[in-house]
Amino acid sequence: MSGPDSGRAGFEEFVAARRPALLRTAYLLTGSHADAEDLVQTTLLRVVPHWRRIAATPEPYVRRVLARESVTRWRGRRWRERLVARAPDVPTGPTNERLALRGALARLSPRQRAVLVLRYYEDLTEVATAEALGISIGTVKSHARDGLARLRELAPEFLEDASL
Repeated sequence: MSGPDSGRAGFEEFVAARRPALLRTAYLLTGSHADAEDLVQTTLLRVVPHWRRIAATPEPYVRRVLARESVTRWRGRRWRERLVARAPDVPTGPTNERLALRGALARLSPRQRAVLVLRYYEDLTEVATAEALGISIGTVKSHARDGLARLRELAPEFLEDASL
C-alpha cells in the first residue's frame, strides 16, 4: 500500500511503538518530565516532513534530531536558569541513586549529557553517537571521558556500583 495514508500510518506506528523510549531519553537529556514531553513533541514535528525519506530506518534520524534539539533548547534557556548557593534537600529512600544521577547529569554541559545518555543509556556506539550529534568520534570520546570524570566528582557513591 502506498500513498499519503501509508506514510502517515507508518509514522503513527513508529510514534506509538517508540514514544515511551523517546520520552525516557528526553527525560535524561532534560531532567524534567514537562521538558521531555516538549522535546519529544518538537522532535516529532521536525521529523514529519522527512518521514518518507527516513521511514525505512527512522530511529537514527529521530535520535539525532532529539539530541540536537535538546542542545539547542538548552542554549535558548540558559539565560533563564539561576544557580543557587545550596541545592534543595534530597529525600531519602530507594530513589536516592536516581536523584543523585539526575542531579549530576543536570550539572554537565548539554553535549556531555547527550553523549553520556546516548552512549551508556541508549547503548550507541561511538560512531552512532557522533552521527546522532553531528560531532567527530574524537569529540564523543573526550566528552564521554570528561563527563564521566565529572560524574565521578558529583556522584561518586552512584558510580562505584554502576556499570559506567
